[in-house]
Amino acid sequence: MNRRGFLRGAGVAMGLPWLEAFAAEKESGPPRRMLAICNNLGVLPTGFFPGTAGKGYELSPYLSHLKEYRDDFTVFSGVSHPDVDGSHASEVCFLTAAPHPANGGFRNSISLDQVMAEQIGVRTRFPSLTLGVNVSKGQRSLTFTGSGVMIPCEDSAASIYRRLFLQGSEEEVAQQIERLKLGESIMDSVAEHAKGLKGNLGARDVERLDQYVTGVRELERRMVLSREWEKRPKPKTTRPEPKDPDNSRAYMEKVRLMYEMARVAFETDSTRLITLFLDSSNSPAIEVQGIQITDGYHNLSHHGKNESKLAQLEAIDVWHMKLLGELLGKLKGSGEGGATLLDRTMVLYGSNFGDANKHTTTNLPVILAGGGFRHGQHLAFDQSKNYPLPNLFVSMLQRMGVESDRFASSTGTMRGLELAG
Repeated sequence: MNRRGFLRGAGVAMGLPWLEAFAAEKESGPPRRMLAICNNLGVLPTGFFPGTAGKGYELSPYLSHLKEYRDDFTVFSGVSHPDVDGSHASEVCFLTAAPHPANGGFRNSISLDQVMAEQIGVRTRFPSLTLGVNVSKGQRSLTFTGSGVMIPCEDSAASIYRRLFLQGSEEEVAQQIERLKLGESIMDSVAEHAKGLKGNLGARDVERLDQYVTGVRELERRMVLSREWEKRPKPKTTRPEPKDPDNSRAYMEKVRLMYEMARVAFETDSTRLITLFLDSSNSPAIEVQGIQITDGYHNLSHHGKNESKLAQLEAIDVWHMKLLGELLGKLKGSGEGGATLLDRTMVLYGSNFGDANKHTTTNLPVILAGGGFRHGQHLAFDQSKNYPLPNLFVSMLQRMGVESDRFASSTGTMRGLELAG
């Protein structure tokens, strides 16, 4: 049974009893993975963007902290999501590219990771993981289902560790399976009841109801996947459980821990898709080694060219680059089947803001590392008439093995980005 062929024929009406056949479908190549990271306050543009383009570009001050890996990443400039505006509201569109998020009645669309999860999610215990740093519970996320429903972030590294490695007793596993079965039964009942309302509703309400039923079915599908994996033992580790910092000022340590959990999840093949939302807007005066931060992260971003604020922001940005460098180094240092984990993992790092001081959503700072592409270049596009960032997402989907030639407002694949030999 070919899962892709079935989905093309059946659309969203995925047949749940076919799970075993889908899970057994053979992969056509080595496992591919993606980690997508968004810092919703971005970086200072002058420190990030290189002054020259192409293969021999000169590293910018920020990118100099990644110089050891310059051949492992591509930096982009002059890219953005067409029609994604709305100031801070744009953060929820970083992986969806849904237009005009601040408009009344806005409904988000499916995020890049979930398009991938629909194709490869059955191959791992967790179809995807949605992580966050300093994110208010249930308020923000990068991940949205096919019906535009937000999947909340997990902001505890310790909780992620327990999900990855701690196996319950036989009784606890059985109880969990029963709870999942009960949830599926409830979802069936809710969906059937909702369908019964259609005859008494207008066209607009019918559309909303269809969206709701689709969301219910998506949740039901996730429950079935979880139930099957509950029966299989989790990987073992000698790694101790991480200790979560007890306050939001330890922002950088939280980022480091989330990077570590992402790497471990990939190493154990517990999932192949992770999003990480760095909620800098919701962060206080954070702790940064080597400098005293005197104001909240968000207030600093509105620097008004104040020298003290700019110096603090620069120190914060540099640490972001250093932590990203640590992550790339660890992924590159982890071997897998004659390659490295970085060779198999697309690491997307960027922001919904090109300049947080002005709240601009154009000229976004974006890096793509690893994942089997030819890197070591600066792809520079028009600063006034930006190139569509969703084109990069199409290239990433295809690299993941997803048969797609379009994502949101894309016009094709990313020009200038080639696959590695």
